[in-house]
Amino acid sequence: MMARIFSGIQPSGELHIGNYLGAVKNWVQLQHQFESYFCVVNYHAITAAYDPPELQRRTHEMAVGLLAAGVDPSKATLFLQSQVPEHTELAWIFNTITPLGELERQVAFKEKAAKQEQVMAGLLNYPVLQAADILLYLAELVPVGEDQVQHLELSRVIARNWNARFSPEPPYFPEPQPRLTHTRRIVGLDGQSKMSKSLGNTIGILEEPESIWEKLRPAVTDPARQRKTDKGEPTKCPVIYPLHQAFSPEATVHEVETNCRQAKWGCIDCKKSLLTNIVNELTPIRERARDLQSNPARVTETLEAGAAKARVVASKTIRHVKEKMGLPLASNGG
Repeated sequence: MMARIFSGIQPSGELHIGNYLGAVKNWVQLQHQFESYFCVVNYHAITAAYDPPELQRRTHEMAVGLLAAGVDPSKATLFLQSQVPEHTELAWIFNTITPLGELERQVAFKEKAAKQEQVMAGLLNYPVLQAADILLYLAELVPVGEDQVQHLELSRVIARNWNARFSPEPPYFPEPQPRLTHTRRIVGLDGQSKMSKSLGNTIGILEEPESIWEKLRPAVTDPARQRKTDKGEPTKCPVIYPLHQAFSPEATVHEVETNCRQAKWGCIDCKKSLLTNIVNELTPIRERARDLQSNPARVTETLEAGAAKARVVASKTIRHVKEKMGLPLASNGG
């Protein structure tokens, strides 16, 4: 039997290459190796102020992007978090065995709370729901970026706490382990921050080549290269060189290194080469997305079928949890 993995992504709208390289491209590979559950976590998206119609639009766009990028419903279960109510039911149960101090220590909570005048409970409990997302499917592995490792550690703490009280031998919930993505955190085009739509430093995976070039052309490079004749060091180029490593063939990456260090290329030449390779990879995705966008009912049906499949596993987990906790089941078994 294949090991089970779970991973989720917030509905920020169109996928950008940071999402794609940091998570989704990895999902596409993993779906052939593991029993895979991939979720658009729209309950997580409501911990900040939002516009309901905009959330619906962004959720649909994210689903289109995931399917176009290669998440295959015949290989993986793709669904919306809000269509599987067991996620929030298990989150409430986990709230009862999660120490407040563990939540207050979370780096993401401290950073976000510091920017808010009034901190809502949902922001504090965000990682409890995240743990419920994972443990609801008894997932053993979670493909994550380095910035999510602390939240995953809390998921293990929650699994350990619940097992100790209600199912010590054998432990019911596995303690999920991280499966770190091979691609390091993608820096935004400003060369300063993580790639983020809210910062305006991204390239969307569905953008046309002309739009991609308009963003790549002014992107930050090695500060030592003020003129084309200045020799540079690729590892000091915060944006273009890492993107070459992600999108370009190995031979091209080697060519970039040589031409940069020997000043055989200017930065514009390097960026043009990168553009070619980004466009080569993203064009088939953009074409598949166009097909999906022309048939929104197909996307909706795919998500609903995924939710129905997810609920088979989720309802079984909740049934076992309630039995072990002494909580009566509903007459229909839920």
